[in-house]
Amino acid sequence: MKDDLAKLIDQIDAARLSRRGFMGGVAAVGALATMRAPAFAADPNKGGTLKLGLGGGETTDTMDPGLSDSPVPFSVGRQWGDTIVNVTPGGEIEMRLAESMSSDPEGKVWTFNIRQGVKFHDGSDMTVDDVVATFKRHSDENSKSGALGIMKGIADIKADGNAVVFTLTDGNADLPYLLSDYHLIVQPKGGVDNPNAAIGTGPYKVVSVDPGVRYAFEKNADDWDTTRGHYDAVEILVINDATARTSALQSGQVHMINRIDPKVAKLLARAPGVEVKNVSGRGHYVFIMHTDTAPFDNNDLRLALKFAINRVEMVDKILDGYGGVGNDTPINAAYPLFSQAAPQRVYDIEKAKEHYAASGHDGSPIELIVADTAFPGAVDAAALFQQSAEAAGIPLVIKRVPDDGYWSDVWNVKPFCASYWGGRPVQDQMWSTAYLSTADWNDTKFKREDVDALILQARSETDVAVRTELYGKIYKIVNEEGGVICPMFNDFIDAHSDKVAGWIENPNYEMSGGFASSTTWFA
Repeated sequence: MKDDLAKLIDQIDAARLSRRGFMGGVAAVGALATMRAPAFAADPNKGGTLKLGLGGGETTDTMDPGLSDSPVPFSVGRQWGDTIVNVTPGGEIEMRLAESMSSDPEGKVWTFNIRQGVKFHDGSDMTVDDVVATFKRHSDENSKSGALGIMKGIADIKADGNAVVFTLTDGNADLPYLLSDYHLIVQPKGGVDNPNAAIGTGPYKVVSVDPGVRYAFEKNADDWDTTRGHYDAVEILVINDATARTSALQSGQVHMINRIDPKVAKLLARAPGVEVKNVSGRGHYVFIMHTDTAPFDNNDLRLALKFAINRVEMVDKILDGYGGVGNDTPINAAYPLFSQAAPQRVYDIEKAKEHYAASGHDGSPIELIVADTAFPGAVDAAALFQQSAEAAGIPLVIKRVPDDGYWSDVWNVKPFCASYWGGRPVQDQMWSTAYLSTADWNDTKFKREDVDALILQARSETDVAVRTELYGKIYKIVNEEGGVICPMFNDFIDAHSDKVAGWIENPNYEMSGGFASSTTWFA
């Protein structure tokens, strides 16, 4: 058996070879941003119906953007809705429903001037009051919004003429990145009356909805942004089975698919008429434990399971090299201010046995719930985990469940399951969304006052070195005591027909950051 140093070197080398950082900094306090120029050189063709075959949808999905928690609802929201700002593929802030922004020197008061002349799909004018109401709805705990965690640091939201003014409890240079969150789609009156109405300002208008099956959209003829939305219509077909998705693309039934199984990506890339796109970023595949629920409320048991997973084997066999090794935190080198403050954890049978014995666990089966929809290769990854844990004497058993209902009935509900995160543009957004005690999407139930304090302190810290150190402290605590087992960071692997032109690589999320239907066209 290799010694710890050799194992550590192997793990770090594997990670370095497969990770690519892309962001060089954070928003400057008081900076102004302007709308981007079109990302293509020639005028795109207009017309046609784009068909997307997407995995990650179920019959329980709603149209409320605040409850969007998987790939299909995310992509659906990108069709009909806009946020006030976006994050570009290069990690910069792009103006959308806001046309400019500024802040005071401390980053505590932010002003976003709202674009005028924009109409909702129902023909009504979008106003600053709609924007204010949208943010206030997502700040309400009763909304159960996925953006609730990042809204916690905002003390006041108000209109000032055509501007929205945010007053924070403490300064935060990352606020624009937080407000790009895909849950924060601007709706009439904030969506308070009917959050499922799916009336927005996006490039396509909703025609019909059959949750978990099919969504149909038509071109928004009154779109305020004339550089996007080149198709006459868009259809999203929910195809959760990876083989069926691939077959649908190859047969021409759909023009784009997401979540390519890494094991078939290279083979698919050689198929006629198909182009495979992969991009590295901050997405990660995980097994999550509720730290407030037995037996996972015992940190020795959590550590036993963390040492009982073979990360290198999993990256090799599940990702086929399309990704990198994780270290039981949601942060990797793709993030600005990254600091690997804890050693790379390696597969170590003896340490797994040691912590399992120290946990005092009674030897009863430890159930891990998994479904294909959790992430590409999730069932196979769970089987590998079971085998490596068995070698350490840990009685891990796998319960495979149907895809439909997984995100509503298992994730964030059951104490031990497979899941994934697409990552976020900046560390504060990732930590605030999933690790603040008050966050509705704290899916490991890891609620610590010291971690809360560090997140809030880092948020308002303007000294880059100090802020990096604070994030390192959070990283170390979550690595050593948290409920997330993160064996790998994944590439986003999508594919499209060669009849589609204008694809933009975007490390922010799959399907070109969710904007593939907005920016592409038929060649």
